[in-house]
Amino acid sequence: MYNILLVDDEKEIRYGLKNYFPWNHLGFEMVHDCENGEKALEYLSQNPIDVVLTDIRMPVIDGLELAKQIYQQHQPVYTVILSGYRDFQYAKEALKFGVVDYIVKPGKYEEIHEVFSTLKKKLDSTLTVQSMKGNYTDNIIHTIKKYVEEHYASISLDDLASLCKMSPNYLSTFFKEKTGTNFSTYLTEIRMKKASQMLNDYDYKTYEISQLVGYSNPKNFTRTFKKFYGITPREYRQSSDHHASLQ
Repeated sequence: MYNILLVDDEKEIRYGLKNYFPWNHLGFEMVHDCENGEKALEYLSQNPIDVVLTDIRMPVIDGLELAKQIYQQHQPVYTVILSGYRDFQYAKEALKFGVVDYIVKPGKYEEIHEVFSTLKKKLDSTLTVQSMKGNYTDNIIHTIKKYVEEHYASISLDDLASLCKMSPNYLSTFFKEKTGTNFSTYLTEIRMKKASQMLNDYDYKTYEISQLVGYSNPKNFTRTFKKFYGITPREYRQSSDHHASLQ
């Protein structure tokens, strides 16, 4: 089911469209309705929506401004305009803001059916492309993580970016966008986990572990380790129950 947000200042229109059209038969669900564009934008910022069905003339923020803001924010939302005959020029104006279609109010069954049947095909097609992109994204993230696992001590962002066919800046942005974690934070996490494993082997001196996980300055290593685990490497070794508290 694709989610629809209905935006119209006329309560009767909202009630009629919500309750008297079989949206689910076309693969849609009207999950929420708002009385103006301002409330719609607030709702959109917190909830995933596939389609906005909006009136043109409304107080506070009208349908044209709503479509414009959705378009400028690059939100993956299809917008369909509800317009009276007198608002046809507005509907044409809205087309440059990514509006995919318009329906003349109050909205005849056949017209709504035709518009949303066509839109369903577009959404299905978009979903297929997104799935393909999703697989590509997963592969790239897997490549980045594998590279970090293998080269955490001497990692070069330039080399990694070249491997992924991206610029270093874009790679960092891409990683944060897809994983929710900064690349530098992820690298530190891997280094600290490797360091904690090495600290269990008393053959390694702390300064040696520092170098082995990519820190030429032992003081920086100790500072980072303490920030990550809450105790210094030496305290980690001295603690008899560090396995229980840190794993």
